[in-house]
Order: sequence, then structure tokens, then C-alpha cells
Amino acid sequence: MRYQGTRPLRLAQIRTLLLLFGGYAACYYCRADLSVATPLLAEELGQRGVSHAEALVHIGTMSSLGVLAYALGKLFLTGLGDYWGGRRNFLIGVGGATLFTLLFAAGGTFPVFTLAWLGNRLTQSIGWAGLIKVSSKWFNYSSYGSIIGILSVSYLVGDALARQQMGMLIERGYGWRALFLFAAIVAGVMLLASFLWLRESRTEAGHPEAIPNPLSLFAATESPPAGISALLLPLLRSRAFLLVCALSFACTIVRETFNTWSPQYLHDHLGYSMSHAATMSAVFPGVGALSVLAAGWLSDRLGLNGRSLLMFLGLGATAAALLVLMSVPAGISGSLLPVLTIGVVAFCLLGPYSYLGGAFALDFGGKQASAASSGIIDGIGYLGGILAGDSVARLAAAFGWDGVFVTLAAVSALAAVCAGVLHRLNTAATRSVHA
Repeated sequence: MRYQGTRPLRLAQIRTLLLLFGGYAACYYCRADLSVATPLLAEELGQRGVSHAEALVHIGTMSSLGVLAYALGKLFLTGLGDYWGGRRNFLIGVGGATLFTLLFAAGGTFPVFTLAWLGNRLTQSIGWAGLIKVSSKWFNYSSYGSIIGILSVSYLVGDALARQQMGMLIERGYGWRALFLFAAIVAGVMLLASFLWLRESRTEAGHPEAIPNPLSLFAATESPPAGISALLLPLLRSRAFLLVCALSFACTIVRETFNTWSPQYLHDHLGYSMSHAATMSAVFPGVGALSVLAAGWLSDRLGLNGRSLLMFLGLGATAAALLVLMSVPAGISGSLLPVLTIGVVAFCLLGPYSYLGGAFALDFGGKQASAASSGIIDGIGYLGGILAGDSVARLAAAFGWDGVFVTLAAVSALAAVCAGVLHRLNTAATRSVHA
């Protein structure tokens, strides 16, 4: 098909961006539902004679198993997108979120809940890598930071809107099943839109191919990797790539802890009502969305070295904010200090975090291996995220929320050190290219 000019390309890119944004935001409706519903589920278990602490451990275990399924899917399934296309991965992710959320809503026992949650997280695990793969075929490397920054806002906006809207449903007397049905409807609408209008690459619409990053580990070839070893070995031999994986492991622990337990912390420790706790927990993804946009825009202007520098600064500030949160006394629901501090953690963490499975994955993998690169980085991260479920529940039961936050502060400080080393490696690599 004949090249249609700059304006048609931009319009097609905007359409692609909107579909990817909306579809992935909808997936987060199908993740936030469990977090928001946790106080309701714990209350229901209490009516069956299960203690509050035991109920939280049950839910935390289910959450950890879901993260494990998500991590395994990231590690072993996302690379399929480099062979059969990112669009298929993306549709499976949104479709699985829809179907398994409906199954959860229809369930009534923990075995069914666990099966549905595992299926939800496993199918969703390949959605982001599909998004990354499609993005690599639609956008030039010079805009990776901004484009992936915008797309990373999708899961934060989806998470924040879901919590706000589900909090309103709880306030109006709806139970946990209604929350899951609502999430499934949102995801189903975006599944249909993506199926009808999302295209794999801009060449399918007659536009020239996107320009990959010249520092990509696969920059020497335009051909798809010949096999699994050709796909994985360049990544696994890169010290910078392994450091990004370590950063993903640490950052996901912190992120998933807040995603999973914010409503419960606000309800148990600070005394918020269930509906108010659900609504106020939206501050974490809401502020994070602003951070992601700012970090994406800034990284494109600072260059490749800017991403690692911003990670170092952001993670150091995250550790400090977590220590402040540790000092917040219980039962002060009228105080804005804990909510503001959670917002500071979100701003300092989530912008730099968005680089890991997004812009960094595109930098390393280019058009040839971006799905595998993103999948490995995110998969390693979510192996760490497993600790945010069962382990955090047990830590909170044994040492209170103070113990949780001081542990997260230590994790953030160690991650800041890794980011500093990554910055040195990236600086050396950039100098060698320009020498």
C-alpha cells in the first residue's frame, strides 16, 4: 500500500495509542477489584467464623499465587509475541481478564476464587508485552520515553478510576460481586474495540517501518531471532539488562504492596470506612500517573543516561518517604499526612518504575525482541511481587504496618544502589557509541 503521508500516520498512531491505552487500563479494573473487595471478603469470611488475621492471610496467599502465575507467564509466554505478533498477545490479555473476572464473580468458595484469579493473572501476563511489541512497530525510538510514559499511565489511570468507581459502588451498598461484574464489563468493551481496530504494525497501513534504537542489542539485524537462544542470550549476557531485572524485582515488591494492601491499611490502621478506604487508595495510582508522564517526557530530553539517573534519585526519595510513613500513628483518619506520604511514594517510585518493562525493554530488544525483553524484566519483577501478598500479610500480622514500611524502605535503598551502577554502565556505553 502506498505511503499516505505524515498526517495519516499520526492519526493512525493516535488510534493505536488510544486502543492500547484503553485496553490495558481496562485490565487494571480486573486487578483492582480484588484489592478493593478485600475488606468485604474478609468481613464475609468473619461471618463464617474465620478470624480477621487468618482471612487476610488467606486472601494474601491467593494474591501471591496470582502474582506467581503472572510472573511465570511473563517469563515463559510473553516471548511468543516476537514470533506471532503483539496484537495477539494483547487480545489474549484483555480477553482473559474479562472471562476470568466473570468466573470470580460467579464463584463462592476459595478454590473457585483462586482458580479464577490464577487464570486472570496468567492471561493478563502477556498483555503488556503485546502492547510493547505493537508499540515497537508503530513508533520511532526517539519517542520511546514519551510513548511508553503515556501507555504506562494507562494502568495507573485504570487502577485509580477503578478504585474511585468501586468505592462509589460500595458506598451505594453494592457487594463484592458487583465490583467484579463491573470490571468485566469495562474489559469486555475494550476487548471488542481492540479486536476491531487494533493493527499489528504501521507497515500494514502502508507507512514506513519504525526506527529502532541504535543501542539495541539486536540493532545489527532487522530479522526476527532465529530461535530461543538467539532471542535470549544477547539479553542474558548484558550486565545492564540484568541490573534492570534486579531493579524490577525490588520495585515491584514496593508497588504491589501498595496496590494490594492500601485499602486494608487505610481501613485497619487509620480507621477509614471501607468505601472511603477504597476511594482514598486511588491516590497511589493517581499521583503515579503524573509521575509517569513527567518521567517519560524528561527521559526523552535527558537521553538514555537520564532514565537510570532518575531511577537513582527516585528510589532514594522513595526510601525516605517510606520511613516517614512508618512513623504515622494508628487511628488518625482525619489526618492528611499518611495519604500525602503515600502520594510522595507513588510520585518517586512509579515514574522511574515505568521505564523498566517499557522504555528499557524497547531499548534492549528493539523490534526483534521487545516482547521477550519486556516479559523477562516484568517476570523477574513479579517474582518479587509474590512477596507483596502472603509475606506482607504475615509481616503486618507479626510486626504491624511499621514493620512493613521499614522493610520496604530497605528494599528501595538497595534498589537505588543498583540504579547508580546502571547509570555508570549506561554512561560508558553511550560514550563508546559516540567515540
